[in-house]
Amino acid sequence: MLELPPKIDLNTDGIIELMVSQDMAGNLRPIINEYLYWDKVKYKARDCKPEELWACIKLYRRIRSTNLSFGKYHFSFTLTDTMQQLLHEFDLHIGGNLSSNIGISEKDKTKFMVNSIMEEAISSSQIEGAVTTRKKAKEMIRQEKKPRNKSEQMILNNYLTMRHIVEHKEETLTQERMLRIHSLMTAGTLDGKADEGAFRDGDDVYVVNHINSEVVHTPPSHNELDGLMGYLCMFFNQESDPFIHPIIKGCIIHFMIGWLHPFADGNGRTARALFYWYMLKNGYWLTEFLSISRIIQDTKAQYEKAYLYAENDGNDLGYFIHYHLKTMDKAYAALKAYINRKQREVSQAAAFMKLPGVNDRTAQIIKIIYDDGDRVLTAKEIANLFNVSHFTARADLKSLQDLGFLEAVQVNKQKKNYIKSKNFGKLTGQLKN
Repeated sequence: MLELPPKIDLNTDGIIELMVSQDMAGNLRPIINEYLYWDKVKYKARDCKPEELWACIKLYRRIRSTNLSFGKYHFSFTLTDTMQQLLHEFDLHIGGNLSSNIGISEKDKTKFMVNSIMEEAISSSQIEGAVTTRKKAKEMIRQEKKPRNKSEQMILNNYLTMRHIVEHKEETLTQERMLRIHSLMTAGTLDGKADEGAFRDGDDVYVVNHINSEVVHTPPSHNELDGLMGYLCMFFNQESDPFIHPIIKGCIIHFMIGWLHPFADGNGRTARALFYWYMLKNGYWLTEFLSISRIIQDTKAQYEKAYLYAENDGNDLGYFIHYHLKTMDKAYAALKAYINRKQREVSQAAAFMKLPGVNDRTAQIIKIIYDDGDRVLTAKEIANLFNVSHFTARADLKSLQDLGFLEAVQVNKQKKNYIKSKNFGKLTGQLKN
């Protein structure tokens, strides 16, 4: 549990002068830009008491704050230099086009990026308790296999929900559409079937610290949800007055689903899905390929603290916004690294095009088998991976079988899988000669 900040009277004599002197001395800006909470601020005091420094921080934020309300609940945040710099970078790189953003052409988008969507689906589900390996989860999605357990069902639901959002990203958000997202996200994964695609009908839902079973957040009563979700839909669909940057609004939408906790379960997955929807709707199309949940999964303690900091400090959303923007920055850096890696793989695959009868796509299939000799390929997987028809995928695999690189394994009367042939090493070894 977090230490609550001291109660501060911002009308205390001399507080303005102290704030100005602390700012002039350079003591405030680092704390402001990192949006530090009391548990860290109290160790930063130099020429004043920790409580006095905290009072300066609170006054600084109060003067520059943006306030907003959802029904009777009031929130605020302060836009910092760090936030504005990140927003500028995102405006430049997460909109626009592929060639200017990360140096690949539109025609290669699906080939390079389908894996990123799977990463997001897997990580978002694992945050909520899904247990499976990335390799097995990706194999299930690529080969369109039926989920074998709840964890795999969660991951598949997440993937299909993201596909649904991409197809419907231009639509306005209504409560019915929000429930549809929740239904897609939670199908077959909740204890009660009636909870899928439905707002909770009771108040026995809490956010609990699992270490000591202490309640850390009690959401509003279920009797308030209809009105509050209406306010959230209006916030999603309409321009804010005063203006709030779209990415900041997306972060707030993410936070509010977690704070309102409108569902019996699946709130986190739905919150992240609605963030993606809002970002795509507002032209930040590259968000579709950012595995933000992968970063959240790696920094889950910070993710949870961002919620607690906000609630403990008078519903100051700045803590969550700062965390979310830093997470997006890491996710964008990871995407660029992933694209660079995929481009190197394509470059390496080009070497296989020197083999007789091999084209660009079949060269990449050979590269897949070359890197993972135990890989089992299906026509469905190849069709999904390269965004081609099943007929074309089967033709590619058959041509590699005829050339001797692959061996067909009969699954049933109609279906075949393909594995590395016994002559694969010999055939690819021709390149070394």
